[in-house]
Amino acid sequence: MAFATLAGCQQQQGGAPVASTTQYSSSDFDAIISRLNTNSVKWDGRTAVFGTDDVIPLWVADGDFAVANPIQQALLQRAQHPIYGYTRHPHELRQLLVNWQSQRHGWAIEPDWLVTMPGVVPTLYAAVKALTNEGDAVIVQPPVYTPFFSAVTDNNRRLLLNPLKNNDGHYEMDFEHLEQCAKQGAKLLLLCSPHNPIGRVWTRDELLKLIDISNRYDMTIISDEIHADLVYAPHQHIPLLSLDDLSDKLVTIFAPSKTFNMPGLGMAFMVASDPGLRAQLVSEFKTLHIESNNPFTLTAVQAAYAQGADWVDALLPYLAETQQQVIEFIHQHLPQIKVQSSEGTFLMWLDFSSLGLDDKKLHTFLVEQAKVGLSAGISYGKGGEEFMRLNIAAPRAMVLQALDQIKRAVNKLVL
Repeated sequence: MAFATLAGCQQQQGGAPVASTTQYSSSDFDAIISRLNTNSVKWDGRTAVFGTDDVIPLWVADGDFAVANPIQQALLQRAQHPIYGYTRHPHELRQLLVNWQSQRHGWAIEPDWLVTMPGVVPTLYAAVKALTNEGDAVIVQPPVYTPFFSAVTDNNRRLLLNPLKNNDGHYEMDFEHLEQCAKQGAKLLLLCSPHNPIGRVWTRDELLKLIDISNRYDMTIISDEIHADLVYAPHQHIPLLSLDDLSDKLVTIFAPSKTFNMPGLGMAFMVASDPGLRAQLVSEFKTLHIESNNPFTLTAVQAAYAQGADWVDALLPYLAETQQQVIEFIHQHLPQIKVQSSEGTFLMWLDFSSLGLDDKKLHTFLVEQAKVGLSAGISYGKGGEEFMRLNIAAPRAMVLQALDQIKRAVNKLVL
């Protein structure tokens, strides 16, 4: 398969990658860059996930794009210094984050509202521990990113499901049902905004209704906003905390990982404006000894927020065009699959239910017949049955080839 055996990745005997000084241009999102033998979860992990490496992997949510040139250059320069010791977080980084939120989202935050974390998922886990006790109820809105469930159950909290309503492909929150959940004594709600996997960007009215319910029932909301910077016009991301900057019940988490395609470097930022709430969270983080002091991560994050805006501004229209071509291809060649535009993220939510395959058979069909690796919708909980999540953060030719392989497989299936 062409995309399973990409050229350009040197390999020495035994499978270990050979060090390379190749620098890739970040201006060409169509460039095919091999990630084989880099210990990539997305590529080198295919056999573990799909039982074969003969699939185009469009599943795990990282991109197959070279990061912005300023990030590459900053990392190369830092690597030339031969000592990689403990690293502090300078005040300049906080100011870069403040500037980014102001310029991209019109949100004025104070530097001392920010807490640096190693990633969004560890922050969700720690927040559940900090703000609830064992046995307390936590609300999750499926179908949703899988760690939302485990952050609750792994901490021995009670999972309350408030499923999103699917109105012919357009998803909405079920506020009436949410209020019933809140009445059951829920202490916390985990919000995905923009939403993974369905791609919704919640409106101001929707978020205000959510805040109203949380205020009336004394419930805290933790908002995972990792995809905040990847939103397509005319939609606009609204940071939850920006709607009530003085709230002691709202926490926003954002990260550079999806924005700049560097999730492997691991850093996120929690924003809590209320000093008491922030202290409560920080106290829990200290008991877990959660720190982020990798010198390369720090270097990359500073370069990204200082010099990466042009790269993001170029990426968004590329993703938007890819999404449009995916929709056109499916409408023209795969009418059996239902698809809607994602308002944000580089993820698309595909409905395969008309094929008449249960989730296990659908997975097997796509892997063995189409030779495409997607994320199973069922893994995102109730409402994900017979869906698949497609990651379009890849060179467009790769995405379209995957769709063509699905088309060929479906045509054989229906015949």
